[in-house]
Amino acid sequence: MYDVLRADRCISVHSLEARVPFGDLAFVDYVMHIDPEKKMNTYGKGKYLLRKAFDKGYLPESILMREKAAFSDAVGHSLSDELKAYAECCYSDKEFEQKCKQYDFAKPFTKESLLYREIFEKYYPHQAHMVKDFWMPNQAWEGCQVNDPSARFLANYGDSGK
Repeated sequence: MYDVLRADRCISVHSLEARVPFGDLAFVDYVMHIDPEKKMNTYGKGKYLLRKAFDKGYLPESILMREKAAFSDAVGHSLSDELKAYAECCYSDKEFEQKCKQYDFAKPFTKESLLYREIFEKYYPHQAHMVKDFWMPNQAWEGCQVNDPSARFLANYGDSGK
């Protein structure tokens, strides 16, 4: 009730994420004594040992070994697709071009980004300068030259969501 919330707030303020249940000292001690070779991802599946720990009938195989969704898609591909479709219905191409012209900082580049910008402006008028940039893959990295924040458009994304 107290320590977890405090840890969450203290760590989150520095843009980090704690996995508090994994911070149990006995658990940490146990994990630190596992042969480092076994902790290397030579299994072709991320978090293999953690998945294997639950391979005792607790979870269906389809959930236990499913591909991890990237942070950008954790709400599910269908919701992301529906939001894009909704944004497409909100603006004609002409409206999109006109509305984008009113922004001289962080100009929306898709109808979806315009929708989010308008929602942001509704609740935080004239505060966009506080947001440094769009949440997008780093264009300087190989395979990240995409025009969508969703990780599933990256060349190395894998089979998540299939």
